[in-house]
Amino acid sequence: MKEVIKYFMDKKILLSPEIISEIEENYSDLIDEKNYDKIIVLTKELLDKNKEVNEDIKIDSAERRIKIIKSHNADSQKREVKDFVSHFKARYNKIKDILSNRQDLQDVISISKGIEKNNQNVSFIGLVFDKTPTKNGNISIKLEDPTGSIPVVVNPEKECFEIAKNIVLDEVIAVKGFMRNKTLFVNEIYFPDMPHTNELKKAEEEVYTIFISDIHIGNKVFLKDEFEKFLKWINLELGDDRQKNIAAKTKYLFIVGDLVDGVGIYPDQDLELNILDVRKQYDQLACYLSKIRSDINLIICPGNHDALRLSEPQPFLDKDMAKNIWALPNTFLVSNPAIVNIHSSDNFEGFNVLMYHGNSMHYFIDNVESLRLGNARDNASIASKFLLQKRHLAPTHGSNVYVPYKDDDPLVIDNIPDFFVLGEMHRPDSLTYNGTTIINCSCWQGKTPYQEKMGNNPLPSRVQIVNLKTREVSMINFGENDK
Repeated sequence: MKEVIKYFMDKKILLSPEIISEIEENYSDLIDEKNYDKIIVLTKELLDKNKEVNEDIKIDSAERRIKIIKSHNADSQKREVKDFVSHFKARYNKIKDILSNRQDLQDVISISKGIEKNNQNVSFIGLVFDKTPTKNGNISIKLEDPTGSIPVVVNPEKECFEIAKNIVLDEVIAVKGFMRNKTLFVNEIYFPDMPHTNELKKAEEEVYTIFISDIHIGNKVFLKDEFEKFLKWINLELGDDRQKNIAAKTKYLFIVGDLVDGVGIYPDQDLELNILDVRKQYDQLACYLSKIRSDINLIICPGNHDALRLSEPQPFLDKDMAKNIWALPNTFLVSNPAIVNIHSSDNFEGFNVLMYHGNSMHYFIDNVESLRLGNARDNASIASKFLLQKRHLAPTHGSNVYVPYKDDDPLVIDNIPDFFVLGEMHRPDSLTYNGTTIINCSCWQGKTPYQEKMGNNPLPSRVQIVNLKTREVSMINFGENDK
């Protein structure tokens, strides 16, 4: 039996305990010769399902065309002050490299060298340590790099003054200006931003990807009927001919966090729950997801309501807590955030999808004037674009809870995504910005007292769909209203 178990483990296939006795001598006939990119769990249910249709027992060998580019799972360990210092140095160096690639920033020097260049034009790249308005209407910034710090002043008469209003603490920026008395008077400000392009990467064939988030299983206002309509549609049991055609050509389903409502997330949450055990919440979700066609790949990351640490990056779902989700053969579980490549081939590099649940957006919507005035709570893609411009998912210390990595900052957006997909705001929205398609997902939960307190205005039961051949974004509403 050890030989049998080792054979399957070498193929990245785990045998559930109840199935081992069912494996016969010709066990090698159960699978093809390839090694799988992810761990697959062969269960009795899968075995019986194949027996019922009188077919050879085969693991689904269809090419999944999924590669997990970046998924985080840092070990729990004590963090010290030096880890935070290392973390911010890594952030500075990563974003400095991004900024330094700009043609108009080839003359950047260190602060320690530039501070002595009185009455000269100077360019710096630094991390924003402080930002305050002055009595005469200027914006005063303290900028620092590994060599020192310098006061930076932005005058309201300068064209870059409006840009300066969007500067947030702890982000890395570049500035150009005139040195006088060891102070830089700014003429130009540069964010790392996304490189400008109007081109959109497209697949050769018509294939669809769908995006959802914030299911919140376990809450009393989970929209069960609407979610079951969605499941019927994706299984070709509901919809008109056009909608069924989309469902039939769908190969990827991204679920971007807050899979369950959780337990103890906020005060008196238990009064709003109809499933009080978080394991049972995940079991209920697994039951729903198991109904989805097996040829559709489910790519799932957690959110702040899931049974994990709040600190980002959040690891993938706990294997014990969500064991029935792990057991699904078409599921790919990743961290929050994560980068996943889909639909690559020998002749096509595929699409990179940056998944982030989006917990930091509340902070920036509340604290950045342009986002507040732009009503970013109801137009979440504005806040998502803001994060892309910063090339960081939560640049300000305090905008979220994070894990300081030694010699790394995993929340830096160093890879340019084709898709940036988020949840959290409970409203669907989309925007194309410099070649990246931003998708903010809807939810499957009615408005709760907690949502009221947070200022969210849910627009639930919407599924956003992307045609990978055209990059067109469309939406289907499975709710009763606004059809």
